[in-house]
Amino acid sequence: MIHELLLALSGYPGTIFTWNKRNGLQVSQDLPFLHPSETSVLNRLCKMGTDYMRFTEFIEQHTGHVHQQEHYSNQPSQTGLHGIYLRAFCTGLHSMLQPYRQALLDLEQEFLGDPHLSISHVNYMLEQVMRVQSDVIAQIYYVMLSIKGITIHGCQILETVYKHSCGGLPPVRMALEKILAVCHGVMYKQLAAWMLHGLLLDQSEEFFVKQGPSAGGAAAAQEEEDEDLGIGGLSGKQLRELQDLRLIEEENMLAPTLQQFSLRVEMLPSYIPVRVAEKILFVGESVQMFENHNQSPSRAGSILKHQEDMFAAELHRLKQQPLFSLVDFENVIDGIRSTVAEHLWTLMVEESDLLGQLKIIKDFYLLGRGELYQAFIDLAQHMLKTPPSAVTEHDVNVAFQQAAHKVLLDDDNLLPLLHLTIDYQGKDTKEASGNREGTTPPQESSPREAPSTGWAALGLAYKVQWPLHILFTPAVLEKYNVVFRYLLSVRRVQSELQHCWALQMQRKHLKSNQTDAVKWRLRNHMAFLVDNLQYYLQVDVLESQFSQLLQQINSTRDFESIRLAHDHFLSNLLAQSFILLKPVFHCLNEILDLCHNFCSLVSQNLGPLDERGAAQLDIMVKGFSRQSFLLFKILSSVRNHQINSDLAQLLLRLDYNKYYTQSGGTLGSFGL
Repeated sequence: MIHELLLALSGYPGTIFTWNKRNGLQVSQDLPFLHPSETSVLNRLCKMGTDYMRFTEFIEQHTGHVHQQEHYSNQPSQTGLHGIYLRAFCTGLHSMLQPYRQALLDLEQEFLGDPHLSISHVNYMLEQVMRVQSDVIAQIYYVMLSIKGITIHGCQILETVYKHSCGGLPPVRMALEKILAVCHGVMYKQLAAWMLHGLLLDQSEEFFVKQGPSAGGAAAAQEEEDEDLGIGGLSGKQLRELQDLRLIEEENMLAPTLQQFSLRVEMLPSYIPVRVAEKILFVGESVQMFENHNQSPSRAGSILKHQEDMFAAELHRLKQQPLFSLVDFENVIDGIRSTVAEHLWTLMVEESDLLGQLKIIKDFYLLGRGELYQAFIDLAQHMLKTPPSAVTEHDVNVAFQQAAHKVLLDDDNLLPLLHLTIDYQGKDTKEASGNREGTTPPQESSPREAPSTGWAALGLAYKVQWPLHILFTPAVLEKYNVVFRYLLSVRRVQSELQHCWALQMQRKHLKSNQTDAVKWRLRNHMAFLVDNLQYYLQVDVLESQFSQLLQQINSTRDFESIRLAHDHFLSNLLAQSFILLKPVFHCLNEILDLCHNFCSLVSQNLGPLDERGAAQLDIMVKGFSRQSFLLFKILSSVRNHQINSDLAQLLLRLDYNKYYTQSGGTLGSFGL
């Protein structure tokens, strides 16, 4: 019977020791030769066997082994649990059961040497083992039930095992730390593949890096959408829409050699900070980009500077450590990240002329080449003042080329990379992109509202060269496009007001009436406001921020610092130009629309205004007075937020001699 007992405790029940799923391993009830006290001892031993069999059942279900036991034959071969981390957990669990299996083996050796050993001896020997292992088995069993009960998957298993290993019992802690070390082996293999070769080996979606954009929590997103941030009634949803400007799907517009990756935060163990995970993401993305790019090795070289073997050895060293050390882990990650970041800096700043590319962005997206856009406005004014059609895009690009030649901008390498786009109602978005690698289409108009003029649908596309496309992503270029459309609208209105001034000078020798005086006074006030706005945008915002950006780029040799500085630069452009401040932005747009309508009225009525024209002028005077007063009130009253200094700077431009203040914050009224 001892053989039957040892077989049953090893997971192979028979006729004396039977198994049922509910009660586990038990002594058969119809054995007359057993004393009740012996039955009690045997059932206590069977309790150990039951725990062992439940562990082995879990292991064999999730490691793909075929068990020989009949009592497993009616169990499903596949459950919802799967993955390499689960297999690693099972491997660690199997090693934790080794002392129990060794005790059974020793008992069998003793029994073969002395067939007269009693059940009490078996009980005594196993009690020695189980006295040490009982707490360990209970805790590991609880971990196993947690994994099964709530279907813990992938790197979440690391978190579960880690939390249970933080108890105060040394045997439990040591046992779970050994299992955790086995599971970490899988993580280090995935890290090596991702960080050293750009390979995301994650078929079961278990790693904390994934392909595709990140997805935030719906509840948190809803909370943020409804929250008023105290910036002129701007809600979190509106601020995110303005800041992110996710008007296009990045993955559809990215260059073929660049795929989008993000963190799967729910898979990230709590003992690995997000900052470290972001470094891992950055390194893998960069290596993946290099591995997939078909550049000659002489130009691209190795992004890890041929130190892959050294970094692989460092990761292997971490894998061999019995305990996870965040300090050692982050030091190795930082070493790899520094190498990659420095190589990217060299490639982008020195080899790809990042500063020259930023100058191009400034010249064309931020209207640094003012003479070019002045010539373009003059040439394209007639074709963009009406709603766009299918041929408008071709016509404006011809006009853009003519304007470039007119101002002696004949760079054959640069001009083919630039393309003006027109988004009109019914236009096919795919056709608009034209498969132009690395470019960005203009902002999509609402399907309910077609653009009223070609100017409203105008955008600028730029074909970014490798590897600068990792800095100038489509989303980044779309933000530049928003600033571009805004700056161009200000420049166009300024040009129209200057044209009205030229018409005024042509007629200054003619007799004028009261309506003419009101008209030219309004033009003067409009020009005063628009000229100061233009000066503020170009000098106080663009030149100042661009100078700071160049200074930060030249003071570092780290690509991540460059990307952070560029993101900060772009965010400041959007904030300081008031695109993110809804009340001010709306007010300025209303003023620009009034100025444009005024210029149209003047251009269409070169002589004295008739009664209808005078009525229109009166409406414009009142509208401009109202909007200028609103602008003054907003600039004067907004306090205690980050854009306050920008508002103060614009107010200083407009009210440098207190004329604005003395007029009660109103420009263009009849009384002035």
